[in-house]
Amino acid sequence: MHATDDIRIQGYTAMQTPRQLKHELPLSAGAGECVRTGRKTIQDILDKKDRRLLVISGPCSIHDEEAALEYAHRLARLSREVDRTMVVVMRVYFEKPRTTVGWKGLINDPNLDDTCDIQTGLYRARRLLLQINELGLPVATEMLDPITPQYVADLVSWSAIGARTTESQTHRQMASGLSMPVGFKNSTDGNLGTAVNAMQAARAPQTFLGIDQDGQTCVVKTGGNTYGHVVLRGGEKPNYDPISIEETRLNLIKKGLPEAVIVDCSHANCHKKHQGQGNVFKNVLEQILQGNEAILGLMLESNLHEGSQKFSGDPSALEYGVSITDECISWETTEELLHHAHRRLSRVKLQAA
Repeated sequence: MHATDDIRIQGYTAMQTPRQLKHELPLSAGAGECVRTGRKTIQDILDKKDRRLLVISGPCSIHDEEAALEYAHRLARLSREVDRTMVVVMRVYFEKPRTTVGWKGLINDPNLDDTCDIQTGLYRARRLLLQINELGLPVATEMLDPITPQYVADLVSWSAIGARTTESQTHRQMASGLSMPVGFKNSTDGNLGTAVNAMQAARAPQTFLGIDQDGQTCVVKTGGNTYGHVVLRGGEKPNYDPISIEETRLNLIKKGLPEAVIVDCSHANCHKKHQGQGNVFKNVLEQILQGNEAILGLMLESNLHEGSQKFSGDPSALEYGVSITDECISWETTEELLHHAHRRLSRVKLQAA
């Protein structure tokens, strides 16, 4: 009899369970407190109990933990300088969705050599998340593979479902069970309906197949996640302008959903050119200052140095602190933007007082 199973499978590698990885890299008291505080603060912003601006800033993707930690130390210091007007969360993305092929991120291929040592990738990702949280800096990441959250989600304060996966039933179900607020990005063509539909699906209880802390396949039942919200990242054209944001707000009202919008200053909103992110940031900030209460946060793709670099296959040839995926603004630009926002927001708060 000819086999009908696994015809194109080249092999299986047994994985360490989530519980085993967490035993090796346990949640420390300091990191746990940072996650709990970070989640609660973000929820309060979404509920409009905390009127500070949420700012999610960090590299497009993490490929070098040393550079990521240097960035984290700088951002932790900066977050304390502006904490009266802003809540700063570090973008720490380990998984990269691909339209065709390419490097899929630190978890999938941590050594940048196509060996796809996922076990090592999960270890390094969890270790870095611990280190950043222990600085008192909450982290944000995109949840892409539905198995990954069991290994790292206890260290994440905010998560995103990306433009390519917002329409996916698998990701909507996963989001309904995640322990932190979730931002749903509009689709790559700019369609807002996919993100709004995803919010509705994630708010509902869901039942699906997944794994538990011991790696056992099981039926997962969720209670729903009421802290879903829209992230505008542009599409065929930018969508951070007042008309686009008002259309988003009215769509949310029509569906009986919270008026909660975050604007991604990168991606299609700046035509994937780092020079445009600052213009988007300042434009949206002005809308907030003029009284738009639906806009609750901004996202920046930011690194130690601006731009991006092509990866030739030799990790030793990479320039330190420069993205190998999308273009990022520099640390100096990031610092200038956040200080600018802090000054403007401080003046408004003082006038209101």
